[in-house]
Amino acid sequence: MSAKRNRWLVISVLVVAIGAFLTISLLPLFAGRGNHSTTTTPTAQTSETTDLQSELEARARGYELVLEREPDNQTAIQGLVDARIQLGDLEGTIEPLERLSELNPDVPDYQIILGQAKQQLGDLEGAAQAYRNVLTSNPGDPNALQALVSLLITQNRPQAAIGLLEDTLNSATQTNEVTPGTIDVGSVKLLLAQVYVEEDQTDAALRIYDELIETASDDFRPLVAKALVLTEIGQTAEAEVLFSQAEALAPAEYKDRIRQLIATPQGTETVPSSEIPPADEAGEAESADEETPVESDSSSEPEQ
Repeated sequence: MSAKRNRWLVISVLVVAIGAFLTISLLPLFAGRGNHSTTTTPTAQTSETTDLQSELEARARGYELVLEREPDNQTAIQGLVDARIQLGDLEGTIEPLERLSELNPDVPDYQIILGQAKQQLGDLEGAAQAYRNVLTSNPGDPNALQALVSLLITQNRPQAAIGLLEDTLNSATQTNEVTPGTIDVGSVKLLLAQVYVEEDQTDAALRIYDELIETASDDFRPLVAKALVLTEIGQTAEAEVLFSQAEALAPAEYKDRIRQLIATPQGTETVPSSEIPPADEAGEAESADEETPVESDSSSEPEQ
């Protein structure tokens, strides 16, 4: 992965509540399926895999039987999604995720997970529509906005990403007057600046960072973002000053990660989501844990 792509990841996790986003993501569950101790022999490993496969298939079938009797049983729907993820049947999660979204129109996480599943399956149009569905009802939803911008970037459509973010900013004042706090203007501007960086429009990005640093003097995120850009263009001395300022402002639990960025000149190390503050808590020392709608609970079995 290039330094530029890693920088994008660093900025992304600084912009939104990406910790919650990755927690509910299908990908970590999907990618982590079947991990076993490296000390297990091949024969034992094969046996364990077969046993796990059989257990998951039985569990999925149990949930299917429950849903035949109770098609709106959300516990069973969630269990079926989880079982199919662990079985590697990502396509099989689409229908139950769509049902969860229909049953919970006020819970955007289901649409976002649905979008992630479609994106992994190559249905980029479907994924984009899922993210846009969230943004239609909540134009400032940080997870949906981040997901859609990232999708557009991977499609090499930076102008579409810029248009999306500019439209969001243009509507922010009116939207926030109706429902205060709906759109986090600072986070949206950070995303916009990063898209400019991706397009090698460094001056435009730096102008946004400078504006944010001036108007939000207690927010360490634009300091880190600008420092990463300055590092890449060779202005390391000024970048070190900004990193130091960001470290001084950041909550204690994030200082170590900023020090690591200082020690990694090209910004090639990504930041674990568990160590990044949500956008609305960037200046606070602690953040509350968020519940996720789809949970893995291997101890609970469906009632058959």
